[in-house]
Amino acid sequence: MSKISYYTAEGLQKLKDELAELKTKGRASVARQLAEARDKGDLSENAEYDAAKDAQGHLELKISKMEEIVGNARLIDESNLDMSKALILSKVKLKNLKNNMVVDYTLVAEEEANLAAGKISVKSPIGKGLLGKSVGDVAEITVPAGKIEFEILEISR
Repeated sequence: MSKISYYTAEGLQKLKDELAELKTKGRASVARQLAEARDKGDLSENAEYDAAKDAQGHLELKISKMEEIVGNARLIDESNLDMSKALILSKVKLKNLKNNMVVDYTLVAEEEANLAAGKISVKSPIGKGLLGKSVGDVAEITVPAGKIEFEILEISR
């Protein structure tokens, strides 16, 4: 069964670019490796040829999976999102009530998550705990280290 995923315009374009790169440069590279290995003689005992064939199989599998992801991708229409609640694409300023540390996160699709850039997945424990909350709400979120309480200070787009 196909899994529909939602992306920002930037995230979807990044996926399409990666797929195009795999189809062009990736396939050309594997074809070159196969040709070089084939030129070395007997294919029945040629480890380089076997490795190149394996690489080709892995590449085609990856391309197939990427095509399925891109085919089931949907673009998020930001104009229809409720600005008062934490939803996908929301920028959320949180205060950890245990240590009073303030952090900013942007809630994004799972494939676009990048903690170093402050982007967390809506499927992560913190992302799930924030969804649907409003400014002033306290979200009690269970993470591997235990329970954390966050107060939502600000929500923006």
